[in-house]
Amino acid sequence: MSNSLPAVPAAAVVSSPSTDSLSANAGRKVAFFRKDGRATDQLRPLTLTPHFVRTAEGSVLISVEHTKVLCNATIENGVPGWMRNSGRGWVTAEYAMLPRSTVTRSARESERGKIGGRTHEIQRLIGRSLRSVVDMHALGERTVILDCDVIQADGGTRTAAITGACVALAIALNALVKAGTLKNSPLKQMVAATSVGIVEGTPLLDLCYEEDSQAEVDMNVVMTADGGLVETQATAEKGSYSRAQLGQLLDLAEGGLKQIFAAQRTVLEAS
Repeated sequence: MSNSLPAVPAAAVVSSPSTDSLSANAGRKVAFFRKDGRATDQLRPLTLTPHFVRTAEGSVLISVEHTKVLCNATIENGVPGWMRNSGRGWVTAEYAMLPRSTVTRSARESERGKIGGRTHEIQRLIGRSLRSVVDMHALGERTVILDCDVIQADGGTRTAAITGACVALAIALNALVKAGTLKNSPLKQMVAATSVGIVEGTPLLDLCYEEDSQAEVDMNVVMTADGGLVETQATAEKGSYSRAQLGQLLDLAEGGLKQIFAAQRTVLEAS
């Protein structure tokens, strides 16, 4: 950025290995060693930079170590045709990966002439997750569009997009309240997401790409700040997994998400 731009507040979470994890691993062989040295229940370094794009109503750059997603919120008057005169608003999302966000260049979907199935799936997930925490009647007949663009990908782009987009949404809605357009923010609570999985028999929190590609089970968990589950996407890539393992993965995700919610709150209080 140019030196003329004002500094913007940022929140960072750099989790340390938990005492329980370290003591549990002491004196025995660890089943899976993470290349970055993280404990099994440790998040990657997380940074949320608000107001990254000054022209958007709400903007956040979320960095989850090497995964970086730019999330911008746009608020427009009016709603889709099927919602007109309902008195309710709408929240939707778009998702894209920049051509060199990965090791090899991927062609832009606009050049292919159509949006891929993966992109459709992810942007629908982001939209569903955000709508779960917005009071549409309080929003009124307005549409909020969250644009989530992956600048660099190293696993967990969809979960990072949900976490960052919610902060961008909160900033945009708070601006309407500050301007007197809305009496109160329609955002009922925060929502965030993270990934968990089983790699070489070991449950792990916040998988990077290398871990995700080796996982026997991988799972994305979307949760609200009060602990409610919005969505769980769990897939066994090799064989199956037990109910006990499913519960273990959910507990692992919940522990990480509590730290993510704390980071969201910190950056919103400072912005």
